[in-house]
Amino acid sequence: MKLFDVYPLYDVEPVKAQDCTVWDKDGKEYLDLYGGHAVISIGHAHPHYVNKLKNQLDNIGFYSNAVQNSLQKEVATKLGALSGCNEYELFLCSSGAEANENALKLASFHNGKHRVVSFQNGFHGRTSAAVVATDNKAIIAPLNAQQEVAILPLGNLEAVETELAKNDVCAVIIEPIQGVGGLDEAETEFFQGLEKLCKQYNTCLVLDEVQSGFGRTGKFFGFQHQGIKPDIISMAKGMGNGFPIGGILIAPHIESKFGLLGTTFGGNHLACAACIAVLDVLEKESLIEKAQLTGNYFIQKAQDIPGVKQVKGRGLMLGLEFDYEVGPLRKELIYNKRMFTGGAKNKNLLRILPPLTIGTTEIDSFIATVKEVVLEKV
Repeated sequence: MKLFDVYPLYDVEPVKAQDCTVWDKDGKEYLDLYGGHAVISIGHAHPHYVNKLKNQLDNIGFYSNAVQNSLQKEVATKLGALSGCNEYELFLCSSGAEANENALKLASFHNGKHRVVSFQNGFHGRTSAAVVATDNKAIIAPLNAQQEVAILPLGNLEAVETELAKNDVCAVIIEPIQGVGGLDEAETEFFQGLEKLCKQYNTCLVLDEVQSGFGRTGKFFGFQHQGIKPDIISMAKGMGNGFPIGGILIAPHIESKFGLLGTTFGGNHLACAACIAVLDVLEKESLIEKAQLTGNYFIQKAQDIPGVKQVKGRGLMLGLEFDYEVGPLRKELIYNKRMFTGGAKNKNLLRILPPLTIGTTEIDSFIATVKEVVLEKV
């Protein structure tokens, strides 16, 4: 049997990893500045994480959501305390796309409306409504296209109000910092205006924190830089440090009912153990504060790279925008310099999403290497 060919793959096969280092099947060592799409939050194979999962597996790895699971309550308690979102309620699922689907579905249940507003260059997943809210027609099948979504220019409050005034928009979904789109971020004035408009027109404001959550931007959630309180918060990638887990945080004015949402694998014992380990390490090692400091260090150092027009993002959710396409640069970095980086819809942008444990020594090494490669090509 062949694998369904949907991924363009680099000719590299990682078989072992520790903190910010990855080894391939030939024993070659790589510096990880991408964390598998921002998934690795507390470093590869963190000992607390590994032990937590091993111990949990020795007891029980899975049972359904038809029975009690106190680990879910432990996740909720620790998540609420560390994020400062204690007043919200938690629903656990298994991925970012699933989180966004549940967020949009819950918004529609709440206010009885059916349309969605999202923004240009946004990415929210590859399923059902989430993919239609994503600004990429190439991945929207005719079946998906039946969903009604208005994709608006980022930062245009007038366009948002025009749509909300039609009184049929259940949710506005937005990333605090765009990930796949290229690290663009709306102004605080826009976020705060968006919050007011959503309240005015009885529309749920959904903050897609799938990539930006769990400390990546230097605060627990990216929206916390903007002084707003969303109705629903979606999260996933850094939540389990590689174990599949997602979730939504739901403001208290949105009522729960039996059968409203459901999931088979969401909130299973192993997933909860993974998330608890991540929350433990984020707090114990002050990784959220470290992400802010290390990110500032990276931004300062990156200014000296020839050809960099702009350094985008916050914390360790960063992008280096060059005045040319970076595809060849990424290949040079991975094949010859053994460094993982990421691309974006913006072909001129190199995405930097390392484990939050990364230090200044690794950053210095990366900056020096990029300078070397860029100068070689001049």
